[in-house]
Amino acid sequence: MNAFLLRVVIVALGLWLATQILPGIVLDSPATLFGAALLLGVVNAVVRPIAVILTFPLTLITLGLFLIVINAMMLGLVASLLGGFHISGFWTAAGASLIVSLTSWVASGLIGNNGKFEVIRK
Repeated sequence: MNAFLLRVVIVALGLWLATQILPGIVLDSPATLFGAALLLGVVNAVVRPIAVILTFPLTLITLGLFLIVINAMMLGLVASLLGGFHISGFWTAAGASLIVSLTSWVASGLIGNNGKFEVIRK
């Protein structure tokens, strides 16, 4: 459970970073930020795999670049479901999804599967 909460905090950090970098994203409160991070985790666990399977031929043709569109759509879905979270357009959602993905990727490099920070020694 601690690993899940840690990942929600990491996604919330990515969303907050996206609001600081991109002018088209508005989060009304810190509670909305953490609610959006939690809802994004649920949407990515339930809806995203279905969308990836249904659009697999298009993803294959675009050499994986269509996954950026899918991630932007998931972020847009969260914005439409959650009051207090607003995204101005598709390109803003695409940029925000890239920022959240990069933040999660960097944090996942520091955090192991068990949710603890790992130190890599040579």
